[in-house]
Amino acid sequence: MGDTLDEPWWETREARSSSPGTGAGGAAESMEEATGSSKEIQQCANPEAVSSKKRKQPKECYPTAEKEQSKEKEESEVKPKRRRKKKISEILAKSSPKPGAPEDLQKLLKEHFGAKRSVIELEELKLPDACFLPANDLTHSFSSYLKEICPKWAKLRKNHKEKKSVVMLIMCSSALRCLELIKSITAFKGDGKVMKLFAKHIKIQEQVKMLEKGVIHVGVGTPGRIKALVEQEGLNLTSLKYLILDWNWRDQKLRRLVDIPEIRKETIELLEMELIKLCREGSVKLGLF
Repeated sequence: MGDTLDEPWWETREARSSSPGTGAGGAAESMEEATGSSKEIQQCANPEAVSSKKRKQPKECYPTAEKEQSKEKEESEVKPKRRRKKKISEILAKSSPKPGAPEDLQKLLKEHFGAKRSVIELEELKLPDACFLPANDLTHSFSSYLKEICPKWAKLRKNHKEKKSVVMLIMCSSALRCLELIKSITAFKGDGKVMKLFAKHIKIQEQVKMLEKGVIHVGVGTPGRIKALVEQEGLNLTSLKYLILDWNWRDQKLRRLVDIPEIRKETIELLEMELIKLCREGSVKLGLF
């Protein structure tokens, strides 16, 4: 017989089991190759399906306008409403009017200068009780109040000869209020000359010229314009005897002289410039109407 017939039977069996495509191992490998090739065919046929599985589509990072609007509505509905800050007019409307007192002005000065000045400086800005006139008890007219606090007005008026100065200075919160008080002191002023010291429709240069030309006894004005006249040396305070603050009067918004921030600031600055010093020296008396 030939050489092929002389091979042992067990060698031929091992050769058959190790050859591809034969036996259990070869069958499994052939199945894997078949499935792998079928997957490759499917991937080539439908590449979008594969890419969708491997790579997820990114979600939108920015919401649409409608989503934003709905979100804002939800937030506005959830957020609690802020408490509305009460206006000074609302606070004053509930409070009953009471006459001003020297303690009120002292408190105002202390609150304004408290954190800015030293203890010694605050002591120098303190107004002594002796410099205050009796305050209005809300029963007087302005003319009757001036007659009570200044009984020797006729003598003071006759002796006053100095220009660029006044004997009595009245401070109000507005030009309209100044005009009201000028009309109301007709019975008190007698022959004395009264001058408007506010900014409305009157230039400061015109007021300086009027003070230089004639003798003025009473000046009625706003703190801002009076302060400007003093700074420009158009008004001299050396002859001043009486300083009256229109303390209790309230405007349409129920604000007093010290309730209007700008007017309050100008009033305090004017007092600090020279008036507090004159009051402490005793040459000027201070009244709260």
